[in-house]
Amino acid sequence: MALLGTHGRRPESGDDVGAEGRDGEERRGPSNEFTVDNQIFGAAEGSVFQAGVIHGDVYLPSAKPRPPVPAQLPPPPRHFASRSRELAELTELVDDQRPSLVVLSGAGGVGKTTLALRWLHDVRARFPDGQLYVDLGAFAPTGPVEPAEVLAWFLVALGVPAEQVPIGLAQRQALFRSLTTERSIVILLDNAVSAAQVRPLLPNASRSAAVVTSRWRLTGLAMDGASIVEVDPMDPAASMEMLRQVVGNRRLDAEHEAAQRLASLCGGLPIALSVVGARLSARPRRLLSTEVGDLSGRDRLANLAIRDESSVEGIFDVSYARLSPAQARIYRLCALHPGAEFDLDVAVAVVAGPADDVAGAFDALVEANLLMETADRRFRYHDLLRLHARHLAEQIDGPAACAEVVVRTVEWYLDMTAAAEMTLRPSRRRVGPRFRPVSGRPVLFATVADALGWLESERDNLTAAVRAAAGQDRPDLVWQFCEAMWGFFLHTRHYTTWLALHEQGVSAAVHVGDRLAEAQLRFQVAFALRSLGQHAEAMEQSTLSLRLAEQEQDGYATAVALLELANSLQETGSLTAALANLVRAEEIHEAAGNTRAVALCRRRVGEVLAELGRVRDAIEQLTSAAAVMAAVGDRTGQARALRSVGVVLLRAGRPVDALAPLEEALSLAEDVGTPYYLAEVVAVLGEVAEQRGDLATAREQYARAANLYAEMDEPKAKELRSRLARLARAPSDGADDVED
Repeated sequence: MALLGTHGRRPESGDDVGAEGRDGEERRGPSNEFTVDNQIFGAAEGSVFQAGVIHGDVYLPSAKPRPPVPAQLPPPPRHFASRSRELAELTELVDDQRPSLVVLSGAGGVGKTTLALRWLHDVRARFPDGQLYVDLGAFAPTGPVEPAEVLAWFLVALGVPAEQVPIGLAQRQALFRSLTTERSIVILLDNAVSAAQVRPLLPNASRSAAVVTSRWRLTGLAMDGASIVEVDPMDPAASMEMLRQVVGNRRLDAEHEAAQRLASLCGGLPIALSVVGARLSARPRRLLSTEVGDLSGRDRLANLAIRDESSVEGIFDVSYARLSPAQARIYRLCALHPGAEFDLDVAVAVVAGPADDVAGAFDALVEANLLMETADRRFRYHDLLRLHARHLAEQIDGPAACAEVVVRTVEWYLDMTAAAEMTLRPSRRRVGPRFRPVSGRPVLFATVADALGWLESERDNLTAAVRAAAGQDRPDLVWQFCEAMWGFFLHTRHYTTWLALHEQGVSAAVHVGDRLAEAQLRFQVAFALRSLGQHAEAMEQSTLSLRLAEQEQDGYATAVALLELANSLQETGSLTAALANLVRAEEIHEAAGNTRAVALCRRRVGEVLAELGRVRDAIEQLTSAAAVMAAVGDRTGQARALRSVGVVLLRAGRPVDALAPLEEALSLAEDVGTPYYLAEVVAVLGEVAEQRGDLATAREQYARAANLYAEMDEPKAKELRSRLARLARAPSDGADDVED
């Protein structure tokens, strides 16, 4: 009897391949048998193939042949850093013993495939029946690979003879599912272009998994139970780790600051870090600082390339080429936004197109990972993608059109800020043209809280808009931003931003020769300096503001400057001079019929009178101020006047009488939602509790006020912390200590 060779030779038709079976009769194998890894496969009626195994020289048919175990994954990445969050998320997704489908979605060059390979090599033991891999060719020159072609590769890898692979997608899909039902395999579907391309390639076994990488989110796969994992750029620490792996400890440690700058310039994109690392590895004498210099100019994207190999710009170009003309235009123009993050409303203004069209384009850009969605209706570009889009805008749309878009964006923010200011300080006089009433203009911010919320969320964009206005040589827009943000600064006390913007604003007002605008802004600078305890500098600015106002013979501006000068005089102990300035300012406002401004002066007069020991006169002035503020609908002004009433009563040794006006002020401040003015009231309530011996309540109120102040970088937080420290050393208080 002839033996079947063990090297995969197909038996000739005359070969004797029979063997004795259990009944002692000689059996002959099928004529189209073949061997794979010492197994014999062959066609049989009613099945695609059957198999047997050889024991010595005996062939025994097997009902369940051992299938081949494919191991198609490319090698694990040589350089890999961090990604602990994503790795943990992937592991968790396949731990529940269900068919797992995971989409790794992210921008080109962010490291999706590297992450997938690292994880799959780490968990190979979880899938003992093999690993399948295919590059689906989303950006291949010949186009994406068809699912039917991929299934043919997979079927052959799973042991199906090539000549027995069915024709047609449906038949191949059915056979693939049959073969994978009882197996524990994992499939890496790399560079997918759509959900439709992926669906036919999914196994349905409970112990199997499919990992898909794509520059699109493939949202449609969520209907198939897919978990979408966003692969973000690496953080600075991970970027440094990756650079260290590539260029070595010695060079990195020798130029640590340059290495950090390199990591930042690469924006956390592994492809960019790889390009830089490869270039440095090939040139061991090249300084990291030299590399930083090359990447710091306008041609950063062009320099993030290795000739005839990798190019970050080329990767972005491929994604951009898939956009429709409308989507491509929005991608270019919105990148000109001066801030890092923006919402859909400003995008509509920038593009000057229908809101629905812009929203649809944004959906497409997010789906393509050319734009990141940071919150509902809020978006941002990756730093390198922003550079890419801006370069395209300059090339395609032209410098003039780009400048027009920037100015249009700045003006949108200025108009929105002016609308918010009108809600915060409705009766204040302004000099900027953006505050001129426009017939039919809707009220954009219904409440103070709405206005403050928008201004706080857009604070970084507002400062960026001021810089952009200066860059476009529009000083008229720069100083108007400072005027429009007055109410916001009053409520939040962001002193660093306040003073930085006003430095630009004063220069801009001087540049355009608008002395009233300069007077207004110098007064606002004086207010901030005085609040920070810089009294000499504050009085200098107030005096300059007063001089300009008098030169312009503007009564309102003169009264405003007098009021601020009085504040500085009061805080430096010149109470009589302060009172004289306040009385003069009140007379000017009363003559002009500025009701709210008169009430403001009365509050300040009352506070000075209290310091002069004229308590009865002080309370009369303050009570009148609170009533007028209530009549004109200024709840913030009303709360501040009531707080001052409480302070005067407290200082007069009447803490119980102080409670009623203070609690009313607290209710008003909480309703308005102003952290600074709320902290003012809470701090005084802490004093009342302390004076009454209720130290527990005093501690609670001081802590609350200190936290509110600290969030604004307000120096008063330090004073409150000192009070808390003093009370911490006091003996425990009891209910009997509280004054009735």
